[in-house]
Amino acid sequence: MPKLTVALLFGGRSSEHTISCATAGGVLSAIDRSKYDVIPIGITLDGAFTLQPDDAELFRLDPSNMPMVSDNGSRIGFPQSATSREFTVTDAAGQTRSLGDVDVAFPILHGPFGEDGTIQGMLELLGVPYVGNGVLASALGMDKHFTKTALEAAGVSVAPWVTVSPSQWRNDNALWRERAASLGLPVFVKPARAGSSVGVTKVRSADELDAALDIAWAEDGKALIESAIVGREIECGVLSGRDGAAPRVSLAGEIVISGDGFYDFEAKYLDDSAAQLVCPASLTEGELAEMQRLASRAFEAINGSGLARVDFFFTGTEFIVNELNTMPGFTPISMFPKCWSASGMTYPELIDELITLGLEAVR
Repeated sequence: MPKLTVALLFGGRSSEHTISCATAGGVLSAIDRSKYDVIPIGITLDGAFTLQPDDAELFRLDPSNMPMVSDNGSRIGFPQSATSREFTVTDAAGQTRSLGDVDVAFPILHGPFGEDGTIQGMLELLGVPYVGNGVLASALGMDKHFTKTALEAAGVSVAPWVTVSPSQWRNDNALWRERAASLGLPVFVKPARAGSSVGVTKVRSADELDAALDIAWAEDGKALIESAIVGREIECGVLSGRDGAAPRVSLAGEIVISGDGFYDFEAKYLDDSAAQLVCPASLTEGELAEMQRLASRAFEAINGSGLARVDFFFTGTEFIVNELNTMPGFTPISMFPKCWSASGMTYPELIDELITLGLEAVR
């Protein structure tokens, strides 16, 4: 059977650029080379699509020197119409050559301009099959306000919240302070459209709110002020079912935080002593079944396809969805692959399954 050609898209313009690069390192090291040829397409912080070396070591997760896409002067050329799958590259000297036909794209981009439906829309315009969620699910999952709105409508519990822009906060400050106060303390302030806990602040007193909002607005034009839920942090992975079957949900993992902090960017990627990822989490059979039911319902509520990670707070009596990530952290140490590994699917097998789902997807 001939090999399939996979265009691996990574990097990107968002603040999660380095995490995407680290994910690329994981995928490049684990993808089954007997089945796939890989074209590594790195997107610089300026948005240039470049051909990168097929070298996992260049993009290895290193907290002291996080990987990035360097602009080597090459530029990727995309198919000229939806009747072609041919990609090209023009090198720094201006010489253009064909990279051949691409069978499927694997976008492992986090944050805006990658996880939010933009790259998915481009691939659909080109007629190139791709791994992961479609335009609608990606856009919904990226925007925490609209994710919560969709989940509430589907009967899935979420933390109480308000969403506010800088102009709203400025023009009717007393009203928005009153709405924020109704949520109690502490609260979390988050950018509406960002991931990896970038721009997130835990606010313990009202006089910390303005500074926290400024941090969130630096990432996005809308910020959520959200009630802090007291409970265990439980996460699970979701994969589409095959041939129209129901979504598949992994075993649960638990994030155990050291001290009084929260699972921020540093705890996720830079400081391995700040949190423990325990998988499988200790849940009763009934608790696990309820978590899996809610995760599947949340995935379907946004019209999900391919993959997602659903993050819960478990109060002991209720699972409350914190976030739904349509392109979850996918480095070998991330919770999504850890949960599937505990469920019997290795990291290389998970990559293979996602590619298969991408080729079969009807979004």
